[in-house]
Amino acid sequence: MSESNETQPLNVGDVITGIVIKVEEKQVLVDIGYKSEGILPISELSSLHVEQASDVVNENDEVTVKVKKMDDDEIILSKKDLDAEEAWETLEDKYNSGEIFEAEVKEIVKGGLVVDVGLRGFIPASLVETYYVEDFSDYKNKTLTVKVVDLDREQNRVILSHKDVVQEEENTRKQQLLQTLEEGQVIEGTVQRLTSFGVFVDLGGIDGLVHISQLAHEHVEKASDVVSEGDKIKVEILSVDRDNERISLSHKKTLPGPWANIEERVSKGDVLEGTVKRLVNFGAFVEVFTGVEGLVHISQIANRHIGTPQEVLEVGQQVKVKVLDVSESDERMSLTIKELEQEQAAAEYKQYERDEEQSGFQLGDFIGDKLNKYKK
Repeated sequence: MSESNETQPLNVGDVITGIVIKVEEKQVLVDIGYKSEGILPISELSSLHVEQASDVVNENDEVTVKVKKMDDDEIILSKKDLDAEEAWETLEDKYNSGEIFEAEVKEIVKGGLVVDVGLRGFIPASLVETYYVEDFSDYKNKTLTVKVVDLDREQNRVILSHKDVVQEEENTRKQQLLQTLEEGQVIEGTVQRLTSFGVFVDLGGIDGLVHISQLAHEHVEKASDVVSEGDKIKVEILSVDRDNERISLSHKKTLPGPWANIEERVSKGDVLEGTVKRLVNFGAFVEVFTGVEGLVHISQIANRHIGTPQEVLEVGQQVKVKVLDVSESDERMSLTIKELEQEQAAAEYKQYERDEEQSGFQLGDFIGDKLNKYKK
């Protein structure tokens, strides 16, 4: 190499390989096999900011450089220009193909991140993540997967995006997940967002909607009464629209129904307190447990004949009822108010008889006392 370089003229623009023989603070001396060493200034080491030359090269390293300037016997070399030329060609190929590759974050600057892609690449803050990042300090020296989104060699502009890579990965996972979801499946998800009409649940890359009517068996006024953001909940898939990426879910269907084990909780003859929920021409529906309504047939509402339930009852009224029959499989309960009234009337009559009998004894004792006094 030395003999070849010494016998052949050296010109500006030539690409040569040499050995680092000395690393100084602001420059590097390179043996290029010429009559004098080549000088590689720190500013020509890299397209990125370099604090000291030893951050890039060490003694005895082999480097390929370009002759940038020749003045008398001083030969100025550049590693930066050669690296940049190679990097531009590589980046153009990656830009055209949309290739995803890795790059290390070298600097945190106002407005984004500077990365090493063989030259100075820039990731604007808006293209770092799919979410807002307030502090980028943790990104220093971090390796990110990126793709080139804008390239202008004349302007020396290289714009990269990590956000686009993340979005593509999320879309891929989303499509894969969509293909596996089927109606009737029960899976666990994470509550992402609460709205006035329900909650969105993350199923592992795609969100599904649990309508407010599907949150619980009982009526729900606000989603926040049942779940909170971040909660892990089980959901059943009601429907999957793969074309529009819409998934309908139910949390209610994964919960024990209000009628579950009702026959263990209620038996024929039990007396319960409930609320009149609906009045129909054939009777009244009374809610005795949350989500459990029983029917009081019109013939079981009162001891006397009535034409309509409204003659005796009104919606929202609290009443005591007696269980006539209960069926979990049919989710049906028959109730009576009339029998309770009859039982109460009978009990009151018995009490009346006891009171009358007691009153008779007391009157007899009074008369007996009076007669005894009279005899005396």
